[in-house]
Amino acid sequence: MYLSSIKDVEKEKVEMEGVKDVWIQWLIAGKQGAENYAMRLFTVEPGGVIGRHQHPWEHEIYFLEGKGIVGVGDEESEVEAGNFAYIEPDIPHWYRNTGDTEWKFLCIIPMKGAGGR
Repeated sequence: MYLSSIKDVEKEKVEMEGVKDVWIQWLIAGKQGAENYAMRLFTVEPGGVIGRHQHPWEHEIYFLEGKGIVGVGDEESEVEAGNFAYIEPDIPHWYRNTGDTEWKFLCIIPMKGAGGR
């Protein structure tokens, strides 16, 4: 078993084209012994965005606090704490914080999308 606390996980600024004011914490991945899925916590500051992108793995997302817009394909949806979403592989998607507080969500992906973490 692996057990930890969010306060013990490094918060890394996401440095990627189309990303503004976004932080990631890798909660569970290969380093912790996970073989199938990685769990990440994203913190998107007010006005922050994760630009349109796509990749060959799915996402399972649970929105913890704040609010924002999730775009998938040709649609945009408003989400808030308590909502959750499944995003299929190879579908363009993006995120935008529309609130005046941090927007936090858990995002679970297959280990093949974890980039060796």
